Amino acid sequence: MLTKNALIEINKEFNDGKIINESSLDFAISNVNNTKDWIKQLSYLTRAILIDHIFSEGNKRTVGALIIAVLEEKKLAYDPFRINKLITDIIIKNITNIDIIRRMIKYVIR
Repeated sequence: MLTKNALIEINKEFNDGKIINESSLDFAISNVNNTKDWIKQLSYLTRAILIDHIFSEGNKRTVGALIIAVLEEKKLAYDPFRINKLITDIIIKNITNIDIIRRMIKYVIR
């Protein structure tokens, strides 16, 4: 799974890579390291970046790029419109439950 530095590099594609909530990112990464379920790993990172606003700017774009990168690495087809909807729904509905986010991520896979 992705490291803190890899996430910073993804964010740098959209902004400056400045972390403003490092404790939340560290917590997400520790949870990522405690599960082998790659969708759950992605869920922890998604929640941390979107809900806890890990970066100063570009959090939504970072999550979109992260999800796409992971799905492409796994060679899975996905619906980009569903990724946009997933990001919007998590933010608007303030979804923090990892199991719900996990189901939402599974929904973007074709």
